[in-house]
Amino acid sequence: MSLLLSGLLISSLIFGAALSIMFFKRKWDPRGLHCFVTGGSAGLGLSLAVALTKKGADVSIVARNEDRLRAALDQLEAVRQTPNQILKSYSFSVDDASNAAAALEAACEPHGGRCPDAMFLCAGKSRPGFFVEQDEESLRRGMDESYWAQAWSALAAAKRLVRHHAKGKIVFVSSFLGYMSLVGYSTYSPGKFAIRGLAESLQSELMLYDVDVHICFPGTIRTPGFEEENKIKPKVTLKLEESDPGADPDVVAEGLLRGVQKGYFHITYDILGNIFRASTCGSSPRNNALDLLWGFIGFIALPIWRYTVDSAVREHRKEHEAYLADLGFFTSETPEGAKPVALKTAS
Repeated sequence: MSLLLSGLLISSLIFGAALSIMFFKRKWDPRGLHCFVTGGSAGLGLSLAVALTKKGADVSIVARNEDRLRAALDQLEAVRQTPNQILKSYSFSVDDASNAAAALEAACEPHGGRCPDAMFLCAGKSRPGFFVEQDEESLRRGMDESYWAQAWSALAAAKRLVRHHAKGKIVFVSSFLGYMSLVGYSTYSPGKFAIRGLAESLQSELMLYDVDVHICFPGTIRTPGFEEENKIKPKVTLKLEESDPGADPDVVAEGLLRGVQKGYFHITYDILGNIFRASTCGSSPRNNALDLLWGFIGFIALPIWRYTVDSAVREHRKEHEAYLADLGFFTSETPEGAKPVALKTAS
């Protein structure tokens, strides 16, 4: 009996310890830490920088446009919590390796050369269009703006953190379009999938050095960049997205920070995001037991959603053929031995 009681006691202690780790793990607190934000002059990056400043962090923002950076820094100063907070802005184009490294070096100087405690990589841009309209320059630019703009900063940060034996966080921002994709995003979505691949690799590798990796998958964010994007977006893409109201960047920033504070690897912040995340995360670390429910919902709902999307694209065939004809895309010449084939209209 005493052995049984001892066994139960030990089991209870182990179970209690597991519960305390699972449910009472201390949240990450940015207060007093140095947070580095790329794409920090507008949109999600600016909202994150403001939220981090409100939480008492030292914040460095990086972007290209100096006028927008000055305006963004004024916003950070307006929510400063203590006179000791270090709030800085730096003008660099981070889709280049040397510039990304230089931006990080500049941000480290006011902090005695120490690497930032957290890197929030929000830089990126989308230029929607049909794949058949692209060329080498536009495809390479798409990867520069959606992948390399984050990968180079991550590389510079990882090297510095490891060399200094420093703990830290690297937070990538992918997109819903890193889980699935749609017509119109052939130059943007591949880079967002690539960011996921990089994050998956680094989540495994950087645990060797106590460096945490997170990746967020936001849906549509209502920003000035999104408004510009809609001006060149294909009609069929606009049609598929017409029921999506989008989210305010402050809401997305709050969801991203909440996920980082809880230690989540894949971060989503709404129901649809949770369904896609749980349905497509493969062997990535799960956030909690609710992922089983989200995954089950996705198993039922996502094939139906995909069918409706594909049906809408097929219905656009005739209009799309007329669009390409107006551009002069089609030629009257047909390769020898080949038969001209028109795009089919939906039945």
